[in-house]
Amino acid sequence: MSDSELRVFPGDYTRLGALPDKDGVNFAIFSAYAERVELCLFDDSGKTETSRLTLPEYTNEIWHGYVPGLKPGALYGYRVHGPYDPEKGHRFNPNKLLIDPYARELVGDVEWSKAHFSYDLDSDDKDLAFDDGDSAPVMPKCKVVDPSDYDWKKDVTPRVPWAKTIFYETHVKGFTKLHPAVPEKLRGTFEGLADKAIVDYVRSLGVTSIELLPIHFFPDDSHLLDKGLHNYWGYNSLAFFAPASRYYGPNGIAGFREMVRAFHDGGIEVILDVVYNHTAEGNELGPTLSFKGIDNFSYYRTMPDDPRYYINDTGTGNTVNTSHPRVLQMVTDSLRYWAEEMHVDGFRFDLGTILGREPEGFDQRGGFFDAVGQDPVLSKLKLIGEPWDIGPGGYHVGGFPPGWAEWNDKYRDTVRDYWKDTDGTTPDFAARILGSGDVYDLRGRRPWAGVNFITAHDGFTLNDVVSYNEKHNEDNGEDNKDGSDDNRSFNYGAEGPTDDNGINAVRERQKRNFLATLFLSHATPMLVAGDEFGRSQMGNNNGYCQDSELSWVHWENLPDSADQLRKFTARLIALRQQQPLLCRESWRDGMKVTWLNPGGEEQTDDQWADEGSTTIGLRLSRDNRTEDDAWSDVIVLFNPHDGEVPFQLPETEGGWTAVLSTDDVEVVDRHVGGGEYKMTARSLVLIAAE
Repeated sequence: MSDSELRVFPGDYTRLGALPDKDGVNFAIFSAYAERVELCLFDDSGKTETSRLTLPEYTNEIWHGYVPGLKPGALYGYRVHGPYDPEKGHRFNPNKLLIDPYARELVGDVEWSKAHFSYDLDSDDKDLAFDDGDSAPVMPKCKVVDPSDYDWKKDVTPRVPWAKTIFYETHVKGFTKLHPAVPEKLRGTFEGLADKAIVDYVRSLGVTSIELLPIHFFPDDSHLLDKGLHNYWGYNSLAFFAPASRYYGPNGIAGFREMVRAFHDGGIEVILDVVYNHTAEGNELGPTLSFKGIDNFSYYRTMPDDPRYYINDTGTGNTVNTSHPRVLQMVTDSLRYWAEEMHVDGFRFDLGTILGREPEGFDQRGGFFDAVGQDPVLSKLKLIGEPWDIGPGGYHVGGFPPGWAEWNDKYRDTVRDYWKDTDGTTPDFAARILGSGDVYDLRGRRPWAGVNFITAHDGFTLNDVVSYNEKHNEDNGEDNKDGSDDNRSFNYGAEGPTDDNGINAVRERQKRNFLATLFLSHATPMLVAGDEFGRSQMGNNNGYCQDSELSWVHWENLPDSADQLRKFTARLIALRQQQPLLCRESWRDGMKVTWLNPGGEEQTDDQWADEGSTTIGLRLSRDNRTEDDAWSDVIVLFNPHDGEVPFQLPETEGGWTAVLSTDDVEVVDRHVGGGEYKMTARSLVLIAAE
């Protein structure tokens, strides 16, 4: 059928997006304030607009139409007519080609130009000055996709129990770009991540769930391109249903499904880091790419007394308005799409507090949380919130509803301070080690509700936490002003790499201390890819724009200490998974917790109050063992001091066995009997009763 013969019929308003059937394609898009919506069709190159069809029907604020004869693969976009009145929150401009919020795939990229802006960039009136330039030639095009067109071959979801879950945060491109075992044409792609060598490596660590930095379609920010940089992390989404085509391999969108299936075959869950809190359209001076031109006033939170301007609780210019029922529907539809059609196992929500914001502020019983909590699909997934944003009252660690886990930055900060031997940290350190019950033990929440981490993508790597006193972000082109200054790091005598054997020995021991603390703590641990063998970013703690070898994981020419640390990490994880005392499922499991002082007695109130008393022991015991080889009595000794500390072991029948030591990695089940145990400076030892 030629484009001149295309006709459009009313179609179905309940099926949002562009959904094909055997006879054609149904189009439906929400806009409460539009006056007319045009569907624009393009040739296979995406360069030439071949048809412009007005959607004929408007039902319940949905514009819809059905085009017989159209097939999957067709390229399209929208032009939306309505008032251009920024002072009332409306920014309609039919000269701008717009991305369908429900587009399953995008072809091409944003090729930045003046045409992307609905206002005249050269006008003194700024965003009030209407621009009539056509943006279609420089916009990506939406592609009609049949979401059922893939054979999953009996894919089985691992469904790892929460108490056994260990997250492994990584980046699709960065993890494989330099990996020698991955075919060169697949490096940096979804299919590269699906390579057997990659899956086998992740399995060998013992982690259960790979968490991917954002893979929703996102553009490179124009200001980064001007500096020769790129958006590497991807926290600037433009389409919540479409994978980032920059990670495509030879099989295109199918490569994402192949990656999921490969990890599932290895028993590993796939978790997506998702960014529903803002989009790449920025503030009132930003471009018009999708929401802003479809229905700005509905999709974004605008200032109540001046809707020309945006509420900016995200720090990126705009905030998605999940208080609007259709916007909330779009977000939950997107989540279900990734879960049902793409077989994803869970989500980590960037600036998750935003999603719980209502006009009066954060509400853990707000519309988003209620919608997800009662949803028969979403409520069964792993849901992890980043429980803060930069808006007023935006910090809500412990404030998410039951069923959710949360990143626990209290854990990160306290553990880093403790291993620097910072005075006064011991009481808080004790709470963090035991799963932060002071934060999460309410409303039936379990110890796994807190996600413990020492490092994340944002900040120093583990190696750099023990190698730098200051951030070194000069390569980002912002005069080293970007990135956090609150790193709680220590270089132990030299800034960055050094040939000093003494400094390097301390650094290696501190890496082991951090990892051992992480995996011997209750709650859900998260490991950042490469920390298991000491990956460095040379002191850069804000690699968001470094799509380069600085941020990519290096696999070759590593020092001997790298393999030693990797083996140590894998052993820690194995111990955690084997021993119920180390991965607690419930606060009320009958476990006895005793904190010991170096004299072997229970820690006193005076000792807790002594700010310099940081060497401490944790004894965990439980009589109701469920497995024959499960420990019933174990002690973890912590010494952050820079000197040796003798620690008196409590008496126990049969004596004690040192299972693991951060001072001597060769220690494996060494009988230590009883009496005094000499704790090396800055070390941790795990001891089990025989």
